[in-house]
Amino acid sequence: MPDLRSLWSLDPDVAFLNHGSFGACPREILAVQQRLRERMERQPVDFFVRDLEGLLDASRGALGRFVGADPEDLVFVPNVTAGTNAVVRSLRFAPDDELLTTNHAYNACRNALAFAAERAGARIVVADVPFPLADPGEVTAAVLARVGPRTRLALLDHITSPTGLVFPIAELVAALAARGVDTLVDGAHAAGMVPVDLRALGAAYYTGNCHKWLCAPKGAGFLHVRRDRQDGVRPLSISHGANTPRQGRSRFLVEFDWTGTDDPTPSLCVPDCIRYLGTLVPGGWDALRARNRALALEARQILCDALGVPLPSPPEMIGSLAAVPLPDGAPGAPKSALYIDPLHDELRDRFRIEVPIVPWPAPPRRLVRVSAHLYNARTEYERLAQALRETL
Repeated sequence: MPDLRSLWSLDPDVAFLNHGSFGACPREILAVQQRLRERMERQPVDFFVRDLEGLLDASRGALGRFVGADPEDLVFVPNVTAGTNAVVRSLRFAPDDELLTTNHAYNACRNALAFAAERAGARIVVADVPFPLADPGEVTAAVLARVGPRTRLALLDHITSPTGLVFPIAELVAALAARGVDTLVDGAHAAGMVPVDLRALGAAYYTGNCHKWLCAPKGAGFLHVRRDRQDGVRPLSISHGANTPRQGRSRFLVEFDWTGTDDPTPSLCVPDCIRYLGTLVPGGWDALRARNRALALEARQILCDALGVPLPSPPEMIGSLAAVPLPDGAPGAPKSALYIDPLHDELRDRFRIEVPIVPWPAPPRRLVRVSAHLYNARTEYERLAQALRETL
């Protein structure tokens, strides 16, 4: 397979093994976005008032075909954090209601859930899913063991951010529904990493990112709300759609499609992302996902061999992310709300490697999490393995 790194504008001197945090947008898609921005600035009234709705409909149609959803059930949001907030801040909980999540939940989304719980006097219940683990059934067992008569909502990851695990999400959603519990799925990493079929999944709420594995510009995310739950979900910013006399279009679309003047071009690039990335590997998206997964599994094996640790999860729970346990870290002053381990900066500064060192489940325990996309190569993970041997 040819070297595809030149299709991205990434620093050639850095081994970029952290696609999972913010993604990376190819030059071709950045050019598409620039053309859209030029169109927007050439005649802003035409763009926002006369053209935008049709452009959004075309983009959500392409996204709907890719993730197995009716376009009428999809709206664009800036990211999964915004999608999660829109749902949990729309729903009404009673005192002593229980909101279920796991210890693998993404911190920002967990914070949104905690905000909603505190406001209502509800309670967060955390299912402790082990890691390392031997079988995806351990996830299901841990979650269902914490369901009770007061459980009103479960916030669950499709693919976990800190540990890179593909959860058995279809089994979880079905089992929770049978117990009368709606699920809000954090699908931040799913679209573009694993096949997604939202109709078949049937979750009440599902929010995902397009800037990660679909490589869209930053600011492209989506929220899917099942038709029977749409009346209860409002955008974070209430705008003109709240009292429009317009007919023939759902309030769900009208409200989310216009929350105030912003730059909608990231969402409008989504069809080009789906098309373009699907041309980069013979065999299209199925081959692309398989290639990235194979590289992630290879990278994980390289790191486990270098660190002398067993594989922490079965291969069927790996997509294009893989996390490996590290020796405990030393205390240090955090430099960021996102990256708090000094080893993160040491790997960048000494070895020109960008990779997250994840505190999990809590400092001093930690993981190294690698990503695999088309611009990555085996030699970069070997470089990381050598750097970890030297630093640890």
